Amino acid sequence: MPDQAVVIVGAGQAGLAVSHELTQAGVAHVVLEKGRVGQTWRQRWDSFCLVTPNWSVQLPGHSYDGEDPDGFMLRDEIVGSFKRYASGFRAPVLEGVEVRSLDPHADGGFVLETSAGRIDAEKVVLCTGAYQQPHRPPGWDTLPPDLVQIDADDYRNPADLPSGPVLVIGSGQTGCQISEELHEAGRDVFLSCGRAPWAPRRIGDHDLVWWAVETGFLDDPVSSLPSPAARLTANLQATGHGGGHDLHYRTLQKIGVTLLGHFLGAEGRHARFAPDLGESVAWGDEQSAKFRDRILGLVAERGLPRPELAEPEPFDAGAPEQVDLRGFGAVVFSGGFRPGYESWIRCEGAFDELGFPLHEDGASNAAPGLYFVGVHFLRKRKSSLLIGVGEDATIVAGRIARGLD
Repeated sequence: MPDQAVVIVGAGQAGLAVSHELTQAGVAHVVLEKGRVGQTWRQRWDSFCLVTPNWSVQLPGHSYDGEDPDGFMLRDEIVGSFKRYASGFRAPVLEGVEVRSLDPHADGGFVLETSAGRIDAEKVVLCTGAYQQPHRPPGWDTLPPDLVQIDADDYRNPADLPSGPVLVIGSGQTGCQISEELHEAGRDVFLSCGRAPWAPRRIGDHDLVWWAVETGFLDDPVSSLPSPAARLTANLQATGHGGGHDLHYRTLQKIGVTLLGHFLGAEGRHARFAPDLGESVAWGDEQSAKFRDRILGLVAERGLPRPELAEPEPFDAGAPEQVDLRGFGAVVFSGGFRPGYESWIRCEGAFDELGFPLHEDGASNAAPGLYFVGVHFLRKRKSSLLIGVGEDATIVAGRIARGLD
């Protein structure tokens, strides 16, 4: 392939947002996508929909303009939105081109080995998404090898799983949503739970995301976290399914999902779980209380009507510490993701101990000319979200256009 001044890797919301801003600035570039535009979204399960309301789609030059701003677009609608966005400014996307490795060039710039050949680039913007490498907990390989085991990325619908109960390991948004869907399909569901924050879907006259925006919750910088590892904490438990409703440990327990502590491993056909369900729920309640305090602070500051904020209902923390997996149909791992950059990028000192990029406003500290957009908590809590990724894209594209690095 011909050499390029600027290469963007990934044609999801981050890559397209950067491409839009570079196009507006008159900077020649190319976007390499191993699949098709919006590929990560295409891989979601069949009934997947946004967790954030449609009005939160706020990419540069492309805000939601449909007839249901308070609704939650389905998977195929999301992909369609990205396709229209890309075509609207003629994004120079090359689909079906996988970047297999990236190395700094001895004379500056970078060498990218791709499925279509080698590319030399002066600058590279990595927009490969916040969710790169599915995470399985320690001890996962002690589960019976003849039991179907898949990552959430490979889940499509209840009918695709073998008959029998299903064990879901990981209880963030994805784990809760899959558990609810499986239960609604008539499956017995066991959910291994960890620490995850939650909030009511509706608070007063507004969706929880409106409050997250207005209170500044989504603008919290990475420096506000108690530790770098807190970037791996789950997002607020919620769902947009069926028009949006509460979805957390209490709602799942109420409908009949069996909640468990965190997964410890298996002995033969018996899976073991820690006696920490109560602690996980208490931690989530603490985070919910902090969010509630921010809401009350905003209400007082602006003189808004005080919304009803009920205390959490009592919770039965009794949970089995062992589950007999005989007769189970499958295990679904939904324990989140980890950065996967270091498996294909060879830039010494470019990543921290968790695999996140070391950077300043998206510009790599270790490799001049290398940039990142779309990373979870890159700059703020909203950095990987449809409502926030555009802010980071504008900053990075501006640096490139001005030749600051």
